[in-house]
Amino acid sequence: MMDMYSVRDLRERTGELIRDAETGELSVVTKQGRPVFIAVPFDEKVLESGIPMARAIKLYQEKVLSMGKAAQFAGCPVAEFIQHLVKAGIPSVRYSSDELDAELAAIG
Repeated sequence: MMDMYSVRDLRERTGELIRDAETGELSVVTKQGRPVFIAVPFDEKVLESGIPMARAIKLYQEKVLSMGKAAQFAGCPVAEFIQHLVKAGIPSVRYSSDELDAELAAIG
């Protein structure tokens, strides 16, 4: 889940913003209710993949973006985005147990 901070919050809640980053959470900073920037945790994913890809992976993982939108956000084709998900150990297919049972029943 992404936390939102106003510019005013930065003075009063800086510690929270830093704790969010340390736990891998993205945070949005707003000014007068409009997003100004996203605080992205600095970790191995950022070093390996770059900020756009790491941000897209995180937003996909948090179910903020669909696969297609996340790939677009990262600036790459879906197939390449899936490869990045695999490398990060994140499932590229999301099925609930009911959906999976229905798919398996349809196959066999």
